[in-house]
Amino acid sequence: MIQAQAQSFNFTFGQKSKTATNITAADSFSVEKGYGYDFINIPRKAATPFYFSVNVPDGNYKVTVRLGSKKAKASTSVRAESRRLFVENVATKKGEFKEFSFVVNKRDTKISDGSAVKIKPREKNKLNWDDKLTIEFNGDAPAVSEMKIERIDNVPTVYLIGNSTVVDQDFEPWASWGQMITRWFDDGISFANYAESGERASSFIGANRFKKIHSLLKKGDYVFIEFGHNDQKEKGPGKGAYYNFSTHLKEMTDMARAKGATVIFVTPTQRRSFDKNGKIKETHGDYPDAMRAVAKRENVQVIELHDMTRTFYETMGVENSKKAFVHYKKGSFPGMDKDMEDNTHFNPYGAYELAKCIIEGMKQLNLPLLKNLREDYKPFNPAQPDDVSTFKWNNSPFIDVQKPDGN
Repeated sequence: MIQAQAQSFNFTFGQKSKTATNITAADSFSVEKGYGYDFINIPRKAATPFYFSVNVPDGNYKVTVRLGSKKAKASTSVRAESRRLFVENVATKKGEFKEFSFVVNKRDTKISDGSAVKIKPREKNKLNWDDKLTIEFNGDAPAVSEMKIERIDNVPTVYLIGNSTVVDQDFEPWASWGQMITRWFDDGISFANYAESGERASSFIGANRFKKIHSLLKKGDYVFIEFGHNDQKEKGPGKGAYYNFSTHLKEMTDMARAKGATVIFVTPTQRRSFDKNGKIKETHGDYPDAMRAVAKRENVQVIELHDMTRTFYETMGVENSKKAFVHYKKGSFPGMDKDMEDNTHFNPYGAYELAKCIIEGMKQLNLPLLKNLREDYKPFNPAQPDDVSTFKWNNSPFIDVQKPDGN
């Protein structure tokens, strides 16, 4: 029997093996067993999306999946935790198998000194903050024959800090670049997305989110910081772009560098706000420039997402750019009784494009982590975005038409 806190697993699905645990259609997750199908009806129906969870401690885990089926052709995407994309629309013929490896970061709220991250009530149901590593198999006809999971400690971790434009969005139709960027990197690096909707630099620190990151940082790690959307709403003495905001950016930078980590600033993504000439209006006040000023003083490299998203939205145009955001007609999703028109938060296509903007920003900075970029990544230009009609995303079963915190 596999122990609940084991750190390596080898599963086969629907086939016997002397070296692996065979999973049947009736193997539901239990804490006692420590693994099994999760969040779905049992027995599991073949060729339908499903989740599989294992109990593991905090850390990075190399996941190797062998996709395909002896019985039928398949089309499979693999995501993990809260909809982080790792493997995209892999087609296999009957009897054909393809293998992929990637690293998933798993965390809970506990900090080594006995304190904890102060998560919001709605986060208590997030897959990112529990005791399980959860893998989602989705697609037109998902199929996996084998999966190995093993603890791995010798890879650099990229910690993502930010708000709702970065966070792993749990529910359809919302998405952010932090949960899409994982698609393009191999098993030599891990992304740990600590961003949360509604957060400011000050509240991120106040909720012990950065304290948790700091307790885990090691030499060779990265910390990507994108704030500005919600920070500009802070009012009162001591607040503002060039005081409170700038102070917190420097504080996190100093603490991360003390651990040997590399800090990268990401200027805030533009809102979809056009003027009468079809140009994006600047809605972030002094905050992008304040971030640049701190970066210059502290010698921090900057990814100019603020500029790239302006180009992206203006290229798409006033109407077509809605296809990158949560703009959907009434009835598009269950429980949706009115039109959704959100000009801040992205749908999966928009998040996918922004993740590519971030990678292009990494390339401009010549970051060493680019050696882990997958071979199938193709150069991207925000002035020539991907045709939205070619983007394929199978919705996860978790849907919520309520708008995330922040705007």
